[in-house]
Amino acid sequence: MSLFRDDGIVLRTQKLGEADRIITLLTRGHGRVRAVARGVRRTKSKFGARLEPFSHVDVQFFARGGELVGRGLPLCTQSETIAAYGGGIVTDYARYTAGTAMLETAERFTDHEGEPAVQQYLLLVGGLRTLARGEHAPHLVLDAFLLRSLAVNGYAPSFDSCAKCGLPGPHRFFSVSSGGVVCGDCRVPGSVVPSCEAIGLLGALLTGDWETADACEARHVREGSGLVAAYLQWHLERGLRSLRYVEQ
Repeated sequence: MSLFRDDGIVLRTQKLGEADRIITLLTRGHGRVRAVARGVRRTKSKFGARLEPFSHVDVQFFARGGELVGRGLPLCTQSETIAAYGGGIVTDYARYTAGTAMLETAERFTDHEGEPAVQQYLLLVGGLRTLARGEHAPHLVLDAFLLRSLAVNGYAPSFDSCAKCGLPGPHRFFSVSSGGVVCGDCRVPGSVVPSCEAIGLLGALLTGDWETADACEARHVREGSGLVAAYLQWHLERGLRSLRYVEQ
C-alpha cells in the first residue's frame, strides 16, 4: 500500500453503491486519475462537498502497489480545497455550460490515465479561474481554452501563414483538415471563407489578446465559435456533448 498526494481539478463524479462516488480528476503530477471517495454522499459528509466538479483540491490517495494508477481504483482518503471555482460558475447558466465543456475537453485530451499532462492541467486551472471571476464573456473564455488545448496537444491551428505551404498571410480560406488558413494554391475541397474579423478574433484568443477579443462583434464571435467547434471535432473525431448547450 502506498500514499500519494497531488492537486487537481474535479472533472466529474459518478455514484457508486449507496454512499460512495468515483471521482475523476485531472491532477498536476499524475494526469487523469479516477479514485473512490467513500461515504461522500452522506448528508453529514463535509468531505463530499470538496469533491464536486470545478473544485481545485489538494488530494491524498491510498493505492495498492507502487503506482497511483494500477489494477484497481485508488481511494481518495483526504481532500483540502485550494479554490472552489464552482461557486462562481454554477449559479450562471452561460458560465456553467462553458465550464462543463472545458471539463469535458480536458478529459477527452487526457484519455490515458496516469500520464502527466501538466500543460493541460495548468490551462484548465487558469481557464476556470478566469471563468469564475467573470473577467470575459464565457463563450470567449471557452473558445480560448479550446484553441489552447488543441495547441498544447499538437494541433495548433494557423490563423496567419498558410497551414500547408507556410506562405505569409493573410489568406481568405480556412480548412479544418489542413490545419487552419490556406492560400489560394493550397485550397482544398471543403474550405470555407470566413470573415477577416472572425479569423482575427481566433488569433487573438489563441495568443491571449483579450483587448481585441472583447471588442469583437457578436456575429463574428459566433462565426469564430463555429470554426473552433468544427476544428475541435475533426481532431477529437467526435464533438463535445456539452457544446450544444453553450450560449452564444
